[in-house]
Amino acid sequence: MVDDARAVENLIHAYAANIDRGNFDGIGELFRHGRLIPAPGFELSGPESIVRLYEGTTRLHGDGTPRTLHQTTNVIIEMAEGGQDATARSCFTVFQQTEHLPLQPIVAGRYHDRFHRVAGVWWFAERRMFVDLTGDLSQHLLIDLG
Repeated sequence: MVDDARAVENLIHAYAANIDRGNFDGIGELFRHGRLIPAPGFELSGPESIVRLYEGTTRLHGDGTPRTLHQTTNVIIEMAEGGQDATARSCFTVFQQTEHLPLQPIVAGRYHDRFHRVAGVWWFAERRMFVDLTGDLSQHLLIDLG
């Protein structure tokens, strides 16, 4: 059970690491067996649609990254009876620094995640994102969260 919880937690942190590296294909792969709900009423399934979302909404800088650091904290993982499913709740804070923006937090919120095991491997089944606080997103997003 501890190893399963650690595998789930590693998925949560892999998401942050991939976005900070600008590895949108890596983010898409995390959702090979799942869906992403970045806002109420907006749902994407499968790697290709998720990669397109990040390519169309995330500003990459000269080094090929969004120049961000996603911190995921307050992770609470609950393993379901039978060991094939799990849920997690966590908080995120995104820091950014660019040549036009000093180091600062730019957005914070929560993730509500579901996970499932497929052929012995843990995957995201669903990630719901809730943005609670926003700062200067002009150097991070290509869209207005409006």
